[in-house]
Amino acid sequence: MAGTGQAGAAAPGPGFAVLYRWRLHPGTEDDFVRAWSRVSELLRAQRGSLGSRLHRGPDGIWYSYAQWPSAQARDDAFAADSVDPQASARMAQAIAERLPELVLESVADFMLPIADNGG
Repeated sequence: MAGTGQAGAAAPGPGFAVLYRWRLHPGTEDDFVRAWSRVSELLRAQRGSLGSRLHRGPDGIWYSYAQWPSAQARDDAFAADSVDPQASARMAQAIAERLPELVLESVADFMLPIADNGG
């Protein structure tokens, strides 16, 4: 069981996690990736995000998994003005359908941290 101290058990992951999901307009994928990357980078550098990942699923849906220290940290980050209004607008233009976000409870974490070499 997670968090029991047994060999091979994993502790819950850090903080608060959210899964975002979108369908994009055809032909906007590259611009969406660039805009999402810019916004995500700034949220991590300026607003306390613990990082995020973007995935494209075989079902045509794009998925972004983001971690925050807490729900309050995420709420505070999004209550402020956009970290990059132009990139946010490009993301919005690329999105054909925004599916409901899912708040995830971390129960076991075996992800390896990626070394941040300043780049």
